[in-house]
Amino acid sequence: MSTAPERQPVSVEDCLRGELNCQVKHEYLGGYVYAMAEATNAHNRIASNVLGALHGRLRGKPCLPYNSDAKIRVKLPTHVRFYYPDATVVCVPNPPDESFQDRPVVIVEVLPRGTRRIDEGEKRDACLTIPTLSAYLLVEQDCPCVCVYRRTDQGFVQESYVELEAMIPLKEIDCELPLAEIYERVKFVPEPEDEES
Repeated sequence: MSTAPERQPVSVEDCLRGELNCQVKHEYLGGYVYAMAEATNAHNRIASNVLGALHGRLRGKPCLPYNSDAKIRVKLPTHVRFYYPDATVVCVPNPPDESFQDRPVVIVEVLPRGTRRIDEGEKRDACLTIPTLSAYLLVEQDCPCVCVYRRTDQGFVQESYVELEAMIPLKEIDCELPLAEIYERVKFVPEPEDEES
């Protein structure tokens, strides 16, 4: 019986160099590279709406919104990770010749069914260690609901915003995000029910 070859870790430098010439985005977790799953049209519509809303509200202000092509570097005590959030707001950007950002203030993730466990778990937990991060938004894809993890003096607290009339205050970047704009032209598709065998 043969065994599968052991994966060899990839250096940060090799990962960053490889991403510049690759058609598929990869997230980097402590030496290992993972291809990102493709997103649905609903996911892309919501992410585009968020980016458009942020762009309009931040025009002329010091903070800048970035789309899902902008990597975020997370420096953990034992290793480095790179993630591609669906949208990011940065007030102190890295130099233009770098391919990642270190100091996000707001991170937005749209929750697809396939990667929900990762986005709500390890990715959220890693991102909440970023010293500059003030708000981490998890945007539901199948209903109008956004969960915000907001930094306070006591640590991060969870807030929920539901229904299209809700408004998410983002005082950290001097704006508000209406759920009506986040979900503009989105058709909600209910999750398929599990079939009993």
